[in-house]
Amino acid sequence: MTGPRTGRGRLLLVLALATVVAVFTATVPLLRDWFDLRVYYGTVDTWVHHGGRIYDYRVPGTTYGFTYPPFAAVAMLPMALVGLRTAIAVALLLNLAALAVVVRLLTGRAWRRHGWYGCALALCVLALFEPLRDTFSFGQVNVLLLALVLVDGWLLATGRGRWAGVGIGLAAAIKLTPAVFIGLLLLARRWRAAGVATVVAAAATGLAAWVAADASRFYWTQALWDTTRVGRLDYVSNQSLQGVLARLGEQSREVWVVTVLLVLGVWVWRARRAVVAGNWQAAFALTGLTACLVSPITWVHHLVWLLPSFAVLLRTGHPRVAGALYAVLCSSVVWLWFDDASGVDGFLGGSAYTWITLGLLLWLPVGQLSSVRIPASRSASATAAAPRAAAPAIAAACGQPGPLSGATAAATGSVTGPWRGLARSASSDPTGSTRPAAANPQSSSSRASSYTVNPPPA
Repeated sequence: MTGPRTGRGRLLLVLALATVVAVFTATVPLLRDWFDLRVYYGTVDTWVHHGGRIYDYRVPGTTYGFTYPPFAAVAMLPMALVGLRTAIAVALLLNLAALAVVVRLLTGRAWRRHGWYGCALALCVLALFEPLRDTFSFGQVNVLLLALVLVDGWLLATGRGRWAGVGIGLAAAIKLTPAVFIGLLLLARRWRAAGVATVVAAAATGLAAWVAADASRFYWTQALWDTTRVGRLDYVSNQSLQGVLARLGEQSREVWVVTVLLVLGVWVWRARRAVVAGNWQAAFALTGLTACLVSPITWVHHLVWLLPSFAVLLRTGHPRVAGALYAVLCSSVVWLWFDDASGVDGFLGGSAYTWITLGLLLWLPVGQLSSVRIPASRSASATAAAPRAAAPAIAAACGQPGPLSGATAAATGSVTGPWRGLARSASSDPTGSTRPAAANPQSSSSRASSYTVNPPPA
């Protein structure tokens, strides 16, 4: 099936699709009323203007307050200079800019081939993705952190490794989950980048300790270990392994630790294969998947870390799989088990996003770039794999090119996309571096948090 070929036909299709997206967004998903941004803003406002303490603030009428490391509050200090509406507008612009960076880094220059039409279709497709919808609607920081991490991946992949690690370090200081990417750098023997990330994270944390000593002391000794400050582990929005276990009634910390260790073992095995093959986009994608699985709490909006995995699926010629999984993550299906996630259907459907994340960790292609590695002592004219067909409509809509054939890539010494510079393993580099919710969770008027409807006991 081909799309319209005339400019008028394409415009009508884009307008029709945009209308469908708008109707869907207004009727099916939750609209979060900038709840998390209100937490950030209220925390900073109380701290700066009213002499309050960072971790004592609560959104009026709720039990929710600031849960990030102290450096996040320090980074958000500019909000004290503006009103709430201005903060919301700035947050929207920052998220849009970060999303543009993410899409550019994941697709390379391919989007230019499809012009305004492909970009418009891609925007409609992205607008349906529930984690993105929630990130924008909550005023969350997930896309900003993803952009910081992917910039480091781009630096490594394009031979600019001198500054690689800064983005990961900042992201880890703002929110602990991205610290897993330091593990990836160590696994890949990118010692310099790992060191830079660690030093940046430590320096940012030290700055926060200097600016807010009491808050830092409280966070690292008490708040960090108290998951009830964030929300109920068994709440359906928690799509981590811990969330699955909590909904099953399994409260043993030992069981969770064993599960996490198994997942980390799979990640080490698969990420190492991706790095050896020179496929750093897959390595970063696998690490994002792992972070979502092993974190004690992974709200639905945290799953923006799955976006690199879909880019890998498209790049390696699996558009149908990508489309099917993406459609599930657009459907808000887990909320059908909002009231009761018991039984087999609750186990499967209420944790559907967890199973997608786990399936991608186990199945995501990791070795497709191995055929384009260029040994220093051999000619690049080695026998290459036959060309693949171009990815169909979903890839075109996202501005995603089909993968280069092995012969073309070997001849040019490159791989499509912004990750082409690491078509060699780390070990081949002699320097060791490159370069409060309503009763109905589907009500669009509810001022809902994705965390929990019934606050945990104090």
